[in-house]
Amino acid sequence: MGRVLILHTGGTIGCRASSDGHRPAPGFAELLRRRLWDSGEPELPEFDVIELGQLIDSANLSPAHWAQIAGLLVVHWQDYDGFLVLHGTDTMAYTASALSFMLQGQDKPVILTGSQIPLSERRSDGLDNLINGLHLCMTPMLAEVCVYFNGRLLRGNRTTKLKATELDAFASPNLAPLGVAGISMELNRGLLLPAESLSFRIPQFDAEAVTVLSLYPGISARAARALLDHERVRGAVMLSFGVGNPPDANTELMQVLEQAVERGQVIVNRTHCLYGKVDQGTYATGNSLTRIGVTAGADLTLEAAFAKLHYLLALDLVPDQVRGLMLQPMRGEVSGV
Repeated sequence: MGRVLILHTGGTIGCRASSDGHRPAPGFAELLRRRLWDSGEPELPEFDVIELGQLIDSANLSPAHWAQIAGLLVVHWQDYDGFLVLHGTDTMAYTASALSFMLQGQDKPVILTGSQIPLSERRSDGLDNLINGLHLCMTPMLAEVCVYFNGRLLRGNRTTKLKATELDAFASPNLAPLGVAGISMELNRGLLLPAESLSFRIPQFDAEAVTVLSLYPGISARAARALLDHERVRGAVMLSFGVGNPPDANTELMQVLEQAVERGQVIVNRTHCLYGKVDQGTYATGNSLTRIGVTAGADLTLEAAFAKLHYLLALDLVPDQVRGLMLQPMRGEVSGV
């Protein structure tokens, strides 16, 4: 049946209720084994459980945690047939995206999952996610980082969290699910990435290297400058309107963006909209960004754009290399342009 490594990084699935809210609970590995045994699910693969010494509330996640998780997977890569990463839902899509870039060429499944209700509670959605996640870890044709949640298998770097409290928390707005759980797990084989030669790279991330600039009606140049005008900021994901339109009538704001590009900062334009993609050539306002050197982010999710920009900058590439690679699909994260 093979063997799976379950890496418990934290999150709701391993919490118990306390007087000040849910907190990580001791003895989670024992609870996990008991719940799986009591489920009566046949033919589950053998598995081992590793728990981070300091569990992460995913709201506290930093890019350094991406490298920590990837490092543990790489150390154990040859010992297991697949990897199930238990993670908090708040920033799961960020971690899934980052792992997809660090584990390039992977030849085994890495499945991220968790729950909206702790496994210790009777109504937990975690047990179903665990069972299906374990089965998916034994699917040789899966050679990528995925999120499995509430019956759907999603490409990790196409995933975003849509709902805070409902069980169908995740979606991949611009890519169909890789699989849907029914009587059996139906995989969309035409979308799956092929296994390639292993080329893992786990860089050292600088948490301050990338920021997010969200445009809104009336945004001031001062607000943008406060985010961008810092020596450690090397890139930014900018959230704009529609198909990538800024308020170009705000000439002072546009000057701030142009000066950032001239300093060598990489600004990636991502729309506020969940569906569709950035096309800076559609409107004159969008063209104004092209003229000053802002990179159109196509249909990258915010999470994928943020993680990919962090990853490329951590490789110490020159800005023009980073700008070019942002639009080239590395692990299926962006549609070809």
